[in-house]
Amino acid sequence: MKTRKLQSLFLGLGMIMTAGLSSCGSSEKVASTKSQGEELIEVYCTGPDYQSDKKHFRASAIGESLDQMVSKKKAGTNARAELASLVASTIKGTIDNYVNSTELNNVEQVEERFEGLTREVINQQLNNIKVICEKQTRTAQSKYKTYIAIEMSADDLEKAIEQKLSQDEKLKVDYDYNKFKETYEAEMQKLEAKQRGF
Repeated sequence: MKTRKLQSLFLGLGMIMTAGLSSCGSSEKVASTKSQGEELIEVYCTGPDYQSDKKHFRASAIGESLDQMVSKKKAGTNARAELASLVASTIKGTIDNYVNSTELNNVEQVEERFEGLTREVINQQLNNIKVICEKQTRTAQSKYKTYIAIEMSADDLEKAIEQKLSQDEKLKVDYDYNKFKETYEAEMQKLEAKQRGF
């Protein structure tokens, strides 16, 4: 009999404590999330302002090292690699769609020529990037962490490609600037939509 009374007393106390905890403020909810192994963190130089749009290619990266300058170099190298990959895939889509939408002789040769010339331009334009965000932190393990975001003008890239393509003797006859520009702008809009998650 005493055991049953004790059990019901403990059960009652347990229910009161649970109700009391659930009615407390949000700090208990955060603690509960932390106790599940999750903690909200802020990643600098990311978010909507640092995503590509139809006017800019953008990329963000993080570099970590015990040396402050090495941390910065790692972040810069990672961001440039990300940007180069983004630009290359967009230009590849532009070339594929442009070549497929025109009636050109020797499609494979034309496509190969386009890719070779645009690769040169992309490499040159990667020297014209701009840092739009840079932050450094120091971790609990005394490491430096650099957050960086960079951008490249989509218009400048398009003009540089147009100039290169229009000067090429083999492409000059078949090259249609307006068609290429239209295709490029369509690819940039696709990129913006993809980055925004539409």
